[in-house]
Amino acid sequence: MPAQHLTDKNLALDLVRVTEAGALASARYFGRGDKEEADEVAVSAMRIAFQSVHIRGTVVIGEGEKDHAPMLYTGEKVGFGDGPELDIAVDPIEGTNAVAYGRPNAISVIGAVQKGGMFNPGHSYYCKKLVVGKDAADVIDIDAPTKDNMMKIAKAKGKVVNELNVFVLDKPRHTGLIQELRLLGARVHLYSDGDVAGALMAADPRHSMDVLIGIGGTPEAVITACALKGTGAQMLTKMNPLSLEEEQRIIADGIDIKAVRGVDDLITSDTCFFAATGVTKGDILHGVDYKDGFAVTTSMCTRGRTGTVRYIQAWHDRKKLASMSSVRY
Repeated sequence: MPAQHLTDKNLALDLVRVTEAGALASARYFGRGDKEEADEVAVSAMRIAFQSVHIRGTVVIGEGEKDHAPMLYTGEKVGFGDGPELDIAVDPIEGTNAVAYGRPNAISVIGAVQKGGMFNPGHSYYCKKLVVGKDAADVIDIDAPTKDNMMKIAKAKGKVVNELNVFVLDKPRHTGLIQELRLLGARVHLYSDGDVAGALMAADPRHSMDVLIGIGGTPEAVITACALKGTGAQMLTKMNPLSLEEEQRIIADGIDIKAVRGVDDLITSDTCFFAATGVTKGDILHGVDYKDGFAVTTSMCTRGRTGTVRYIQAWHDRKKLASMSSVRY
């Protein structure tokens, strides 16, 4: 099939098979306390699964560099080697600690966009984020005081501030933010990991979460932008280096460290796709479950061009998978 026709195909459905592989491989390490091993088996499984996807993919963002974890490295070629050229952002396990220590909301994720359409954050590992659904997409301002944003979001959603559900990562850097939100009366939901999952909650009109706010991973922000593209939801970001070394390396990359970037700045083409599969039990996706010789996965995928979001449950016959693959599921 010609490459242009493959680009018109919803490749997110093919990418789901890759995130399923990462989730199935890593779920075996739930609660074992070894996040490096869980990440490594997810990487290996996804590399193998990518070989069946008819794309010419180049990894632009390979999560793992900042903590020296095993990774699909930047510049790595993935895919069968035919079809459209795509930039790939991948996090084999978003929330490795969640898998290792038996916590919720770990997911395996991929974002893909037509070549040249993905922002490369270089050596930026952390950024400020503000994520809301379609109903409040036009009222947020990442440079405005927290109080102003909460009041505008509440008004846009037909609520008062003390009815807002706010996702915040439970990190020392957010101590002041958490206190400010509580003084405003907002309902603060603290999570140890998973700001991609948190952004998906805030953007999903079916979910009770209204907003995500705080400092999280920059690579994860680009992956999230793939998920939100075309849905009408909005994420505003601004780089927030946590060290002088990180700041200097971003400047050396030639990146404007003060710029505010939204979904359309991070992903400039609507020929983009997102796929995610739950690894551990979560608020947005169920984790891998084992029933009568089957491994059950729950995934979601989105397509930027149409804004379509799909949720997929799959029952994987573990014995048959074992006979067909070198990966242990």
